[in-house]
Formats: sequence, structure tokens, C-alpha cells
Amino acid sequence: MIAGREADIMEHIDFPAIGAAGIAGFAFGALWYTVLGKAWMKASGVSPDQARPAAAIMGLTFVCQIVIAFAMYGMMFHIGAGLAGAVLSAVLVWAGFILTTQIVNHRFQGRPWSLTAIDTGHWLGVLLVQALVLSLLG
Repeated sequence: MIAGREADIMEHIDFPAIGAAGIAGFAFGALWYTVLGKAWMKASGVSPDQARPAAAIMGLTFVCQIVIAFAMYGMMFHIGAGLAGAVLSAVLVWAGFILTTQIVNHRFQGRPWSLTAIDTGHWLGVLLVQALVLSLLG
């Protein structure tokens, strides 16, 4: 049996806000990699042909954005975050989980720091955009 705020979230999940945040995160990523595409290809060592994602990868990316938005929504709900709390949560999640794992992964893979900056900057932007959308709509 779910009690307290845990029961509340199950009754009050704001699917439209989560969907909007997922779409916003996806759109941010499209813009980010459009602007930084050439730098990303150079840093990651892929050709323009290799950089063109298949439709299935884009679909998977969108589903992952929805999952991230749902997790952000749940976290914000549990801490009762307003806009400032949402932004702080996004930065803490980014610094504590994404930045650190990307640094470790890229160092073991021998990737350049520029790739780490591009990829982790993308995820910081996604989390901030999603936190903003969820704060405004959720």
C-alpha cells in the first residue's frame, strides 16, 4: 500500500506536462547538436554519414526523454520544488550523475574533453529545459 505523498503522485501524475517536457528536451537536443554538430563529429570521430541517426534511434531518444521527464517530475513532486528548486535539482542531478559518469566513460574510452563538454552540456540543457517546463506546467 502506498501512503502519503507517494499515493498523491500516483493520483496526480501530470502526463501532459511530462509529455511537454519530453518534447522540449528532445527539441533542445536537436538544436544543440545542430549547432555543435561539426564539433561533435570531430570530437567523437564520426563522419557525417555515420552521424545521421536512423528513425529507430530517434524514436528511442524520444522515449528516453519522456522517461527523464517522468523521473524529473517525480523528484520535483517529492521535494515540492518550485522553479528555483527545480533548477537546483536539475543541476545537482547533472553534476552528481551525468557529468561524473560521462567524465569516467570518456576517459576510459580515450575520448577528448571537447566531447565530454559537448555531451554533458547537452544533458545539462535538457535537464534545465525539462525542469522549467515541468515547473511552469506541472
